[in-house]
Amino acid sequence: MPTNILMPALSPTMEKGNLARWLKKEGDAIKSGDVIAEIETDKATMEYEAVDEGTLAKIVVPEGTLDVAVNAVIAVLVAEGEDAKAAGAAAPKAEAKKEEPKKAEAAKPAPAAEAKPAPRPEEGAKAPVSKDEGPKAAGSRIFASPLAKRLAKEANIDLSRVSGSGPHGRVIARDIDEAKSGKGLRAPAAQPGAAHAGAPAIAPSLTDKQILSLYEEGSYELVPHDGMRRTIAQRLTQSTQTVPHFYLTVDCNIGKLMSAREEINAAAPKDKEGKPSYKLSVNDFVIKALALALQRIPEANVSWSEAGMLKHKHSDIGVAVALPGGLITPIIHAAETKSLSAISNEMRDLAARARGRKLKPHEYQGGTSSVSNLGMYGIKDFTAVINPPQSTILAVGVGEERAIVKNGKIEAATIMSVTLSCDHRAVDGALGAELISAFKVLIENPVMMVV
Repeated sequence: MPTNILMPALSPTMEKGNLARWLKKEGDAIKSGDVIAEIETDKATMEYEAVDEGTLAKIVVPEGTLDVAVNAVIAVLVAEGEDAKAAGAAAPKAEAKKEEPKKAEAAKPAPAAEAKPAPRPEEGAKAPVSKDEGPKAAGSRIFASPLAKRLAKEANIDLSRVSGSGPHGRVIARDIDEAKSGKGLRAPAAQPGAAHAGAPAIAPSLTDKQILSLYEEGSYELVPHDGMRRTIAQRLTQSTQTVPHFYLTVDCNIGKLMSAREEINAAAPKDKEGKPSYKLSVNDFVIKALALALQRIPEANVSWSEAGMLKHKHSDIGVAVALPGGLITPIIHAAETKSLSAISNEMRDLAARARGRKLKPHEYQGGTSSVSNLGMYGIKDFTAVINPPQSTILAVGVGEERAIVKNGKIEAATIMSVTLSCDHRAVDGALGAELISAFKVLIENPVMMVV
């Protein structure tokens, strides 16, 4: 009996992916473990290995197809002795379509007032009723797809205010994307018994049409958002809206660190071509110092969940890496157990594969804290947005010579400002101060990181 090959869920949060490339063609024999396709998510491109053996009878979803739903049939496999042609003819047709280039007109939504009511079913016909019902609003029932409900929750959008464009007015993912820019949003319903019922509602953000009207036509180029940019926007918006941030800043004297770094790099063994086996950066010291500080202050090495506090045993440190059009945060797992040279080489490998979109989900998901370093751009200090479910992130500025007072005398020192962002639900002010103080002690005394 033919076996359907399904679009895999390559991460716990994956809802759909792009079928980038087929590595096998129809009629090819396939063994378990063979890499048959490349699947793109918003963060990486991953290889898809076959589980079963047989012959690839039919490719249902052609390569280059975007937004293929998880568990959708992408190909059909037949076992030895089965009729591949018959199985291919009976294969389901692809539902996903190749994405057409978006035009500027698509970003000019019609006003919400022009939204048309959902069509009524013909007399005697029953409208399909979804078991996945949304909230009730104004006495009527709102229907929404599971994906739309999740996207609305992440974007903090009230489903009762969204005009559905799906069958019989059902709210679908596209409606949530449009609602983020203000399109199709109805005014919030008045709450019974609410005080100041006549008070104005919070003004929604500008719609695409309003934004475009502010600029002369032809004076700009409209570049559609890719999946990574949309994901970053959704997650950072969710973080700033749902995570109560507070910030702690200290100045660190990294004079000893700079000297130690120079000596360690000079002593690095070289290969036959004369290349050193490692080259430490200031950021490698920062990663190690934060990892050890979390071990010294274990109450801060936590993640908030509604069920309880997750107290992590290891310090898994994410490091922000800039990519064209976005960023990703690959993770150094158990960084407190690794040498500075191991951290340096691992970080170099992760950054290279991140820029090539070759990271696996476990290499960028999770983590217990993160480092965002803009010192190489000359930034003195800044604040970073926490990446849930982490509870802290360290923003690192440039190391620069500044005048300090030591023993009553003014002298020059290399100072680096760092700012710790904390989730106040999990890390209180005093606890955050203990963590950043532990980091300061370690970064200013690098010998403590190698003993």
